Amino acid sequence: MTHNALRFPETDPTPIFEHFRGNQGSDLLTAAVAHFDLFGSLDRQPCSFDELAQRLGLAARPANVLVTALHAMKLLELREGRLELTPLAREHLVPGSDFDCGDYLGLAAQTPSVLQMVSLLKSNRPIGADASDGGGAAFIYRDGIASAMEAADTARHFTLALSGRAKNVAPALAEVADLTGAQQLLDIGGGTGIYSYALLQKHPALQAILLDRPEVLRVAEEVGQRYGVLDRCKFVGGDMFADPLPADVDAILLSNILHDWDLPECQNLIGRCAAALAPGGRLMIHDVFLNDALDGPLPIALYSASLFSLTEGRAYSGGEYRGWMEAAGLKCSETIATTGVHCGLLIATKPA
Repeated sequence: MTHNALRFPETDPTPIFEHFRGNQGSDLLTAAVAHFDLFGSLDRQPCSFDELAQRLGLAARPANVLVTALHAMKLLELREGRLELTPLAREHLVPGSDFDCGDYLGLAAQTPSVLQMVSLLKSNRPIGADASDGGGAAFIYRDGIASAMEAADTARHFTLALSGRAKNVAPALAEVADLTGAQQLLDIGGGTGIYSYALLQKHPALQAILLDRPEVLRVAEEVGQRYGVLDRCKFVGGDMFADPLPADVDAILLSNILHDWDLPECQNLIGRCAAALAPGGRLMIHDVFLNDALDGPLPIALYSASLFSLTEGRAYSGGEYRGWMEAAGLKCSETIATTGVHCGLLIATKPA
């Protein structure tokens, strides 16, 4: 029986994912109150984002995750380049104020999840990046860090786990991704390949190349047998940051890839993709997108905290992606919203 990658679920799983990530908001808020005195500091003296990061002793990435979440919670606002407390935060989170409830939030200050979040914010390293804390990082590849995607059992586990979200999202991507006239798609970091399989089913003339780690591709080929498109798929093992990318392809898909990496890696990979595209080719970034003002939406801000905890990345705004793509010589379109689990699609074209 051939599986249909274009079939939408009858119900929207978005609330499940939001509930799953809800603890990130609790941990960030408690850390801000009980460990960083963020609200007391801004009450005494509003300041820029960079100045606040310096006050808190945080690098740019963790500071961005923390501030974006608090901004999305309507506790911070940006005025003339300075971060200030909202009336809600000023009345209830400034130490010593008449209606201060910070001590109440502080009851959770020593819980394991809050202490772990504080440690991650201060170290700017994902869970597993320290060799002393166990089995290695789940989703990143870095010299000196054991990666779960390099071992058969853990690669299979994590790849199939991630497909639980992907198979709900793939139909929406295929619905809006314009691949008119494209003959060859390069899916970088394709995982199980579910996004490619949906696009192949939607476009019968399309061929796909899936590039990922060898252990991941073993799972992708197994999963692909269910969708009846393996005759139009090629599986290429490699390192997307170091190995040559297939050249002169019509379209490249980065689906939920860039959010695993920090700014230099994102800019590097987008540049490599731009070079690999044929003239007139399309780079498609399928991901979650923060507002350009980095003030929400709250579900994406909390997803960003989850990404920050597990990878070297975070959620980015459409504006950040567009800036990197334009710097690589690509012409960007507006972000296209898709149905389900907060994803969207941003397409950029290489000039002919």
